Amino acid sequence: MNIKHLLGVHHVSAITANAKENYQFYTTILGMRLVKKTVNQDETSMYHLFYADERGNPGTDLTFFEIKNAGRTYKGTNSISATSLRVSHDESLQYWKKRFEKYEVNHEEIRNVGNRATLAFQDFEGQRLILVSDENNRGVMGGRPWEKSTVPVKYGITGLGPIYLTVSKLEHTEKVLISLLGFRRKEGYITRIDDLERDVYVFETGEGGTGAEVHVIVLSDQPREKPGRGSVHHVAFRVENKEELLKWVDRLNNFNIQNSGFVERFYFRSLYFRDRNGILFELATDGPGFESDEDFDTLGEKLALPPYLESKRDEIEAKLQPLITKE
Repeated sequence: MNIKHLLGVHHVSAITANAKENYQFYTTILGMRLVKKTVNQDETSMYHLFYADERGNPGTDLTFFEIKNAGRTYKGTNSISATSLRVSHDESLQYWKKRFEKYEVNHEEIRNVGNRATLAFQDFEGQRLILVSDENNRGVMGGRPWEKSTVPVKYGITGLGPIYLTVSKLEHTEKVLISLLGFRRKEGYITRIDDLERDVYVFETGEGGTGAEVHVIVLSDQPREKPGRGSVHHVAFRVENKEELLKWVDRLNNFNIQNSGFVERFYFRSLYFRDRNGILFELATDGPGFESDEDFDTLGEKLALPPYLESKRDEIEAKLQPLITKE
């Protein structure tokens, strides 16, 4: 089967217990654009919010499901343990450090990780995030920050960077990344966790670089993470189009890997499966995109529903609380 390589990270989907505060944090403090305000298509009583660059280009989307009764996250292994957000250059991190101090955002110091300048921080629910500089990036290009953002364009977030997985057994995840998905293993590095030095195994796909990497840390001495608010639900990788996605469905079936099969999400098409560590992966097409039902200038301003949910709009809207309080 002639199948094309994956193009990089497509999106990351996480969990929040408070969509209103989530909206304020990611648009006001982080300056990302809400490019799509919709619902979880499998559970329409909960918001699904997409924050991204100016138009929600593939590889720039950080999304959230609102689960109002989500408990706290008990951090551990077999999880997507951190999400990187790209900025254009090292200088940006100085701007962000001062911004986090101003808004009292929990953050660490700027440090070099894997030959890139980084700044780790957390949102109001403990979501683990890392700003990473693209100054020396030679791979997949980032997006463009929205000009109407609360953050100057030169310092704005340009997309998703390396995704961090913490697993109990490296071989389970490595086999999926390399043998199934076609990632390449590249030089890793050492990081310090809980005062112990840990190896970080780095895998890349497509053109490689900041927007096409997965960093895997093995912590076999920790319990499995119990997810809740502030945890990550899944990570998606980019597939060029529907034709290629259908080839991936066949490939997973040929590998005897249980999967969702083809799933229509309207803004993109998807395929879901787990590795033996329990990590949930998605493959998602680059299109049709978020401007299929909204104009660029008004992205994210109104509740958007795919055609197959439009007949239930009144019922769906009645269950959702406004993200912005009207004065």
